[in-house]
Amino acid sequence: MTDVLTIGRVGVDIYPLQVGVGLEEVTSFGKYLGGSATNVAVAAARHGRDAAVITRTGDDPFGTYVHQALRDFGVDDRYVRPVPGRATPVTFCEIHPPDDFPIYFYGRDPAPDMLIDAAELDLDAIRAARVFWATGTGLSAEPSRSATVAALAARRRTGITVLDLDYRPVFWESREAARRPYADALAHATVAVGNQDECETAVGTGDPKAAAAALHALGVELAVVKQGPKGVYGSRDGVAVEVPPVRVDVVNGLGAGDGFGGALCHGLLAGWDLERVLRFANAAGALVASRLACSAAMPATEEVEDLLSEG
Repeated sequence: MTDVLTIGRVGVDIYPLQVGVGLEEVTSFGKYLGGSATNVAVAAARHGRDAAVITRTGDDPFGTYVHQALRDFGVDDRYVRPVPGRATPVTFCEIHPPDDFPIYFYGRDPAPDMLIDAAELDLDAIRAARVFWATGTGLSAEPSRSATVAALAARRRTGITVLDLDYRPVFWESREAARRPYADALAHATVAVGNQDECETAVGTGDPKAAAAALHALGVELAVVKQGPKGVYGSRDGVAVEVPPVRVDVVNGLGAGDGFGGALCHGLLAGWDLERVLRFANAAGALVASRLACSAAMPATEEVEDLLSEG
């Protein structure tokens, strides 16, 4: 049984080693494993969880790198397969701390991870996972949309079934076009996670309490709304919790949500109360934001606990 099984985006992040300048001025870059669903699996593995990811790469050297990097991070790569004729996506970003990180996607027309087909899924493995994590980006095009919903539906609301709202406008025609696919997926989720803008897309409001109520009305048991500098709001079983932000010097905020996600999985599997889960996940995300890379920045449990102990 896998502790955390994710499905969705993978790629290679090419991040500048110069901060505060545009790509046209950058002279050197670092290469890192990337992709939201992949990063969540890596983050969970950093907390000692058995993690795996369902995704697709190109049949190319970057695809080989993805497998090597996953194994190095302790993530099971058995569900990662190449798509002939497609290139592994590459993502560039600019780094302008504390809150400006333009991101540029290449090789996503379509990306191999958007070609996951429902017929290819190992539904037994999906049902058996203690946590199954899917993303809103996986809903943005076919056949990935049908595969994502089929995987969620196969869970039949057992265990911990998470939809990370993960709304990225570049992958959708409009916010309105995304709302119905989100509703279809949320009908099978027990946990929903998103920031206020993503909640606006999914349920028509970014107000944390109203968004949580709307998500509960769709059948979600745990609603988590990230509020940026205001912290995190969570609601479950009639209990609402709001935790403050963790202050760090931001270097790159792009992977913080994925670090939050992996830590959230860890806390839920550990059976912690909601406040402890959210404080831990919030601190994990903050640590990632204080570092350059995404996957390589995911903290170990001890690092998160040390940050929390510092207040």
